[in-house]
Amino acid sequence: MKYKIVYMGTPHYAKEILATLIEAEDMEVSLVLTQPDRPVGRKKVLTSPPVKALALEHGIDVLQPNRLSDEGIEDAIKNVKPDFIVVAAFGQILPKTILDIAPCINLHASLLPQYRGASPVQQSLLNGDKKTGVTSMLMEEGLDTGPMLEKVEFEIPPQMRLHALMVQLTNDACQLTLSTLRNFENITAEIQDEAQATLCKKIKKSDGEVDFEDASLIYNKYRAFEGWPGIFTSDGTKLDGLSIVDTTSKNRVLEILSFDEDAVVVGCSKGALKIESLQPASKKAMSAKAYCVGRGIKVGDLLFEDTF
Repeated sequence: MKYKIVYMGTPHYAKEILATLIEAEDMEVSLVLTQPDRPVGRKKVLTSPPVKALALEHGIDVLQPNRLSDEGIEDAIKNVKPDFIVVAAFGQILPKTILDIAPCINLHASLLPQYRGASPVQQSLLNGDKKTGVTSMLMEEGLDTGPMLEKVEFEIPPQMRLHALMVQLTNDACQLTLSTLRNFENITAEIQDEAQATLCKKIKKSDGEVDFEDASLIYNKYRAFEGWPGIFTSDGTKLDGLSIVDTTSKNRVLEILSFDEDAVVVGCSKGALKIESLQPASKKAMSAKAYCVGRGIKVGDLLFEDTF
């Protein structure tokens, strides 16, 4: 027997889950829904979501509604007569008319009810969590509020950053998808405990600004905001190649404590950080030591005189 699937998803995470469903001999993906093509980059090139490109490669019909309530969408899904509607990082709330067609299963990259919403993986890194995971859940009209089906947990290494964690959780989500669909009839759904629920917001560019008060918090931002928005000072200088030197020492903010080869060790009100690379606004990235040498900044001076 093959399970008939309608699939909804948009980014790379969702593409990999779709690939797993396509490859599974007992799954038949009959229809894919994803977000409309969007302008990307400085040149605003109209770009398809990763999920669309994969679906078209495999000859699967693709719909890209602005809203799931658009005319014809509900009928298109009903015509497939799906056993399941599988959803992963789709980007729209499903209306009740679609939720009622077939069991709607969402693969959410957190251990629900923690971190409902748009940025669960970043939020787990920002909070310095020791573990995270993926939850399969039955969808309802709320945002990530439905009954939980299965979970897989992962212990986060202290130095792991966003991209590596996303790879891990994506692989876990692929396996969890197959497990949940194949065992669906035997799984007892668990209602989420609202008292434990947390909601994470969409990340803004301004979230990447750092203030050098707490080394641990800055390092966790560095881990969480890998790629975009990155971390930067109030004057727009980007920081890269960060590592924790210590988390408890008391220092003058931004005092240069030492040089370590091409890196610089900088004090925070609490703790100290090693920074390997700096990129002033509108300039090329350079080693932290080269930045300091070029400006005559020595041990005991402040890395940025006018920033704070």
